[in-house]
Amino acid sequence: MAYKHQIGVSESDTSILSPVKATSGLPVYFGTAPIHLTDNPTAFVNKPVLAYSYEEAVKALGYHSNWDDYTLCEAIKAQFQLYNVGPAVFVNVLDPSIHKVNVKDSTINLSLGKYMIAAEGVLLASLIVKLTGAGNALVRNKDFTVVFNTSGHPVISRVDGGDIPANQATLTVSYDKLTPSAVTDAQIIGGIDSATGNVTGLELINKIFPLYRLVPGQIIVPKHSKKPAVAAVMKAKAVGINSLFKAMAIADIDCSPTGAGVYTDAPAWKNSNNYSDPYLIACYLKPKLGDEIYHEIYHLSTQFAALNSRVIADNDDVPYVSSSNKNIQANAVVNEAGTEINLGVDQAAYLNGEGIVTAINFTGGWKLWGNNTSVYPANTDVKDRFFPVRQMFNWIGNTLILTHWQKVDDPTNRRLIDTVVDSTNIWLNGLTAQGSILGGRVEFRAADNPVTSLLDGKVSYRLFLAAPVPAENIEFKLEFDVAYLQNLFAA
Repeated sequence: MAYKHQIGVSESDTSILSPVKATSGLPVYFGTAPIHLTDNPTAFVNKPVLAYSYEEAVKALGYHSNWDDYTLCEAIKAQFQLYNVGPAVFVNVLDPSIHKVNVKDSTINLSLGKYMIAAEGVLLASLIVKLTGAGNALVRNKDFTVVFNTSGHPVISRVDGGDIPANQATLTVSYDKLTPSAVTDAQIIGGIDSATGNVTGLELINKIFPLYRLVPGQIIVPKHSKKPAVAAVMKAKAVGINSLFKAMAIADIDCSPTGAGVYTDAPAWKNSNNYSDPYLIACYLKPKLGDEIYHEIYHLSTQFAALNSRVIADNDDVPYVSSSNKNIQANAVVNEAGTEINLGVDQAAYLNGEGIVTAINFTGGWKLWGNNTSVYPANTDVKDRFFPVRQMFNWIGNTLILTHWQKVDDPTNRRLIDTVVDSTNIWLNGLTAQGSILGGRVEFRAADNPVTSLLDGKVSYRLFLAAPVPAENIEFKLEFDVAYLQNLFAA
């Protein structure tokens, strides 16, 4: 060491770590999008799109009112317009390279100086326009221009000086168009191509954190989650994201005549299709918003996820408050056939007691109703049955991983032990002070750390906590107090 004759300064790491926030309610939606309406229809096929606003989501994925074909549009509308909360991640599995058909030599007529193709899902890059079926192809932007109208139909306009004569009565067009109905449950589930390594469908849940450094909090698949095979993969993915993180899967019970068209059939449908898991929310019925002329029908799973995001955001991004008894955006609730269903509190309570979340119209309008995950009543453990408690355990676990990851591979010494214990206890004390938990502590116990484990590089901490359970049943007991009869007499 060099000889020193001076004053020196050095720095040590801070012994208390600031917690790294895990975005507790981040919803990840899987489905189909009207990508033909975007500038680059192939840009976001099986690629997660992070959006903080309606405009961002629509720019990347497009928007169309046909939610049966384009299921992600329902999610975009609910997330950003009904509940005004972000961010959210959207994964489109509709692939224009395989989910398409070719339409050859279709005739379109001149109307009000323009030509409209009545088909939906037209891929403009494939469009061929001719004066007649036997004619030569016209040149886009030289002979004609084409744009989508508000209904998503291509409208062709002639260019002055081009080869389309003024008042040409008809044009012949050929094109490819998307076939969203061709998307299968297997493609929603997805997987990893062993030859190319390409990842598709629900398997992409493991790409969210590496791409955006955000931890998924909710997994939603509008329309398709009522399929048992899809729901099974959703709940499996929820507990092993990147082999580290946990989320909630939000699924729908089939409320069609062939499923559970009557509310009393919902529990049997849930059980026979294995919709029972502490990380799965089972939703029943569909919110309807609008009037008889114009209305939108949502899956309850979609509104659940968006509302849950809103409630979490309103509580400092800590998921301890239940979304039950909070207003959904609806003025009716229907089954798959479109029949209005008005459940009484007793009927909704029956569903809640079977681990099913639904909606009721009570004081203040339509409310989400139910606190239990789908594992109830088979499992009554408080951390598994109440979804806000389950969300808190997910979030606290995810946050601990992110916060203390930086300490992995550090020397196992007293400084490491104290840093983890002190940092975590300070954080838990803060959560207790704000009412997010009732109390919590972390301990480093000799019993949990035998010498053989320490020699193997394994260090274990024990964390105790109590999250507030929802006050699901509030009761007043009334009693006639005869002493008050004395108030009949003058003082």
